[in-house]
Amino acid sequence: MSREYNHKEIEAKWQAYWAEKEIYKVSENPNMPKYYVLDMFPYPSGAGLHVGHPLGYIASDIFSRYKRLKGYNVLHPMGYDAFGLPAEQYAIQTGQHPAITTEQNINRYRQQMDKIGFSYDWSREIRTSNPDYYKWTQWIFLKLFNSWYNPISNKAEPIETLINLFESEGFKGSDDRILTGGIEFDYPAFSAEQWKKFGEVNQQKILLGFRLAYLSEAYVNWCPAMGTVLSNDEVKDGVSERGGYPVERKLMNQWSLRITAYADRLLADLDGLDWTESLKESQRNWIGKSQGASLLFKIQDQKFDIEVFTTRPDTVFGVSFLAIAPEHEMLESIVTSDRMDEVMNYVEAAKNRSERERQSDVKRISGEFTGAYAIHPFTGKEVPIWVADYVLGGYGTGAVMGVPAHDSRDHGFAKQFQLPILQVIDNGLEHNYFESSFDAKEGNCINSGFLNGLGVKKAIKKAISEIEERGLGKGKTNFRLRDAIFGRQRYWGEPIPIYYKDGIPYPVEESDLPIILPEIDKFLPTETGEPPLARAIDWKYKGQYEFEYSTMPGWAGSSWYFLRYMNPTNSSEMVSKDAVNYWQQVDLYLGGSEHATGHLLYVRFWTKFLFDLGLIPVNEPAKKLINQGMIQGRSNFVFRVDCFKGEVKVLSFFASKGFIDESNGIKNIPILFEQFNKQNHQSVGLDYSKINVVKLNVDVSIVENDVLNETSFRNWREDYAEALFVTEEGKYHCTWEVEKMSKSKWNVVTPDFIVEQYGADTLRLYEMFLGPLEQSKPWNTQGIEGVQRFLKKLWRLFYDANGELNLSTAEASKPELKSLHKTIKKVAEDIENFSFNTSVSTFMICVNELSELKCRNKAILKDLLVVLSSYAPHISEELWRNIGETESISKASYPVFVPEYLIEDSFSYPISINGKHRTNIEFALDADQTFMQETVLKNEVVVKWLEGNVPKKVIVVKGKIVNVVV
Repeated sequence: MSREYNHKEIEAKWQAYWAEKEIYKVSENPNMPKYYVLDMFPYPSGAGLHVGHPLGYIASDIFSRYKRLKGYNVLHPMGYDAFGLPAEQYAIQTGQHPAITTEQNINRYRQQMDKIGFSYDWSREIRTSNPDYYKWTQWIFLKLFNSWYNPISNKAEPIETLINLFESEGFKGSDDRILTGGIEFDYPAFSAEQWKKFGEVNQQKILLGFRLAYLSEAYVNWCPAMGTVLSNDEVKDGVSERGGYPVERKLMNQWSLRITAYADRLLADLDGLDWTESLKESQRNWIGKSQGASLLFKIQDQKFDIEVFTTRPDTVFGVSFLAIAPEHEMLESIVTSDRMDEVMNYVEAAKNRSERERQSDVKRISGEFTGAYAIHPFTGKEVPIWVADYVLGGYGTGAVMGVPAHDSRDHGFAKQFQLPILQVIDNGLEHNYFESSFDAKEGNCINSGFLNGLGVKKAIKKAISEIEERGLGKGKTNFRLRDAIFGRQRYWGEPIPIYYKDGIPYPVEESDLPIILPEIDKFLPTETGEPPLARAIDWKYKGQYEFEYSTMPGWAGSSWYFLRYMNPTNSSEMVSKDAVNYWQQVDLYLGGSEHATGHLLYVRFWTKFLFDLGLIPVNEPAKKLINQGMIQGRSNFVFRVDCFKGEVKVLSFFASKGFIDESNGIKNIPILFEQFNKQNHQSVGLDYSKINVVKLNVDVSIVENDVLNETSFRNWREDYAEALFVTEEGKYHCTWEVEKMSKSKWNVVTPDFIVEQYGADTLRLYEMFLGPLEQSKPWNTQGIEGVQRFLKKLWRLFYDANGELNLSTAEASKPELKSLHKTIKKVAEDIENFSFNTSVSTFMICVNELSELKCRNKAILKDLLVVLSSYAPHISEELWRNIGETESISKASYPVFVPEYLIEDSFSYPISINGKHRTNIEFALDADQTFMQETVLKNEVVVKWLEGNVPKKVIVVKGKIVNVVV
């Protein structure tokens, strides 16, 4: 191998060595402390990785390598979240089976990741779409189906304990011991004897109301074009996030998981997690715990009531309207006949907005009067009933009491529809209630009957007490969190292990798992609208029972994958006791903040459930979680000038940015056209009916330092083959903007290109150098060559000008030890604090200092390689081997920091002559003042600047400066 630094040879050599020798393979070792580092595994898309994807992977790899050097047994695995809609959509378009597409994409990802030099234990790779993996996803579903949440023990228990309760005590109807996450099912009370006589079908229907995995009617986000249900995360502005297809709210028979049963625990346990506060706050808001009261309003001329939930019962006398959700089950019974058409049209339109959108879009106010009135339970006055989409059918009771003076959403609604605004809280300050509401829980009640004069907190308690005493309702805790819709009407997902007998769902036997995804003729719903799995021929359980045709959502496999990495080839257990008791939970989890209310909530839910059943020893998946920022794209743009005569375009050319003003118009038309004619040997005039400037994205791969390669541009697209340009001094300058990196913006940069041109070690260092890990930053290669030069400079510390290894075994000098130990200390602190960007600067400073010292000391450079190896493993391995080491550098120990080497025993004094700095002289800290004065006056630089003059005095300021006064 060449003795010049050749990143291609070095990186290929060591990547092959690591793979062949399984350097990063790990097993349980009770004699070593463990550390589990996990990346959120990727969905393998067809586009492969761009330079933004490895940011978190590089950071976690640095941390993993560092922990190994510190003596930890490190589990650092990788796999693929392989089920998903994109592969299925591609299958629908092309007919190619999603498994083939997924395999191709995974191979592409693996090639890219291998080239970056990650220290993953690839023997533990998992793919959620493999039957040997999803067997256990199905197994967990069966456990959920066969469990209920016991509010007395406050944990999940086998459904048999509930059956035993029914058999021994029956069901009292309103028994608080049998709740399902705060939702009471209105089953009539029954005795133990009645339960035994119900028969299997009725018993199973009742049990579905308590199972943690259950089938029921639920409002879902239905996308007709995609033929499937979408989660709230997958819907934006009433259309699917992928493809932009219309989405409507639809009542469907649907599988759900009762995550609401865990709402309190999910909320309370956040306090003990070392996660970012912003992420924890996102989960708190999503869970949305609120204390309040349910209150009954009688409907005028009807025999039933509307139950509302309110967190502000102290404001009950300020109610000027009731608002019910478009999904409210009693809506059609409430609406008067003369208002039915308007209300139903409104409800139909409201279906196209997701719950998340309706919660967050506070500016859009809409509603319809139902024509009906309720009777205020305390004043007896008529209260108009409206339907409004800011009220959610799944939150509370699906109805709210409108108090415009003291709730901002109610206030906006009241102003929009000219409803009364009644002040009932006085905080002693002037406030314009027509302009805005006063929402704070501060002040005393006014205009409020028996609550008058009470402060808000006391009034809330008094109001709840009065409501309960009068039989109008009761105090209540509510959560915004809804049960998780689990079924998807698509093909490429885990089959739900359920079959049907007499229309009732039953679990398959555990011994029959996995239920393999069957082959079908095409990946679309059937002609009768059933999910794609209904196309499977002869696909029945035990040859006679229909399977469930829905598949699991994309998040199912990721809700427990951290456990499978501990024991990935176990065919008899989800994870062995030995493995899970050793690895416990993830010590460091890295991933994007976009998963805060999706994956990270579901994985916490499943972990707590498995803990409840005694299957694992932890009730949280990860101790520490870090959200890496996004590397954004740096887009380049060209300006096309289109010239028209009438409506016909007669000329197009591309103008360099210097000719274009800030509003994307032409700065000076005559000058631009003069340059066009001159540069393109044309003689066009200015007699055009209109001239338009169009700003267009251009592929960043044909732009360098914002200068367009005109030849490559003409070859890029067929319609640009004859493109004409107006340049500035022979160069076409592009503008640029920071945008999300995506194919549509032509700003995607792949790591393959960077690794090929500069090397994986350069990429790793540079991505860390771009800025703090948690912050988003634009991709910009303008500094990457400096990082590569640093590695070449490091190489030259080991090799002389002839390419020969040239190291000394002499005792290290104090300056060398000082430079090294500053680095040992700073890099360890940076890694522990996840401040990876400042470590790169530290390495550069150290190599510069050692170069200036002409350091060839083997001991110094050997320790420096160990410190650097977490960041730049390939060059570190190569130099490590070249200085005589035989084991991988990953088996080394992180150097011990010696504080004494940083203690200063001398100081480099700036020497000034008449106040002007001329040189520096090193003196011992305890040097005698007379000696220092004499030494300064003998210094040849000082003698030169004195020019034969005798100094009046030499002023020594200890530890700071020496000034010679002439």
